[in-house]
Amino acid sequence: MPRLILIRHGQSEWNLANRFTGWWDVGLTDKGIAEAQAAGRLLAEKGMLPTVAFTSYQTRAIKTLCLALEQCDRLWIPEHKDWRLNERHYGGLTGLDKQQTRDRHGDEQVHIWRRSFDTPPPPLEKGSEFDLSSDPRYAGVEVPDSESLKDTIARVLPYYRDAIESVLRQGETVIISAHGNSLRALVKHLSGISDDEITGLEIPTGQPIVYELDDDLAATDRYYLSER
Repeated sequence: MPRLILIRHGQSEWNLANRFTGWWDVGLTDKGIAEAQAAGRLLAEKGMLPTVAFTSYQTRAIKTLCLALEQCDRLWIPEHKDWRLNERHYGGLTGLDKQQTRDRHGDEQVHIWRRSFDTPPPPLEKGSEFDLSSDPRYAGVEVPDSESLKDTIARVLPYYRDAIESVLRQGETVIISAHGNSLRALVKHLSGISDDEITGLEIPTGQPIVYELDDDLAATDRYYLSER
């Protein structure tokens, strides 16, 4: 039967600094590296060995994948990268300290920007410090200036259906190393979670989530690997 492993990248430098990150590229902290390595050792210990890997274009997810695969001796498996697995774009909030943003705009407004399903943050100003439109990895990609969770789902799910489902149908064990919101999109789809409930779902860093799937790719079980 096909199996899907989801892992949110280990703690990033801006997770630690409490800054809005989104599409901006930051590295892992020492704790994040340790989380990724621990995830790989857990995969090996449980015999949960991936056969195909997918990740985003962002360093924190790519490194998490590589570190985890190294620990379970799976660096050699096919690996696919795509921008559609990127984190949600936080628009004009990118780079801002979260507490300072609350102090400036109020807790309620920041909560709406962070947790509403379909309200995006204010757009990122073109040509600003965090504008990625000229980044070579996004050549040919229309880089958004802001995204809601709904917007993120609208790019993640077509990629899942077009690129990942066909691999799962071959009976492969697929690992996806991605981000809090791109993984929320997949969990929402696979677990049938409502729009209201998905915004409150927390996905911890470095903790493999396993979906057991039937031949139609419907989820028969979902669990944290550390709990099995």
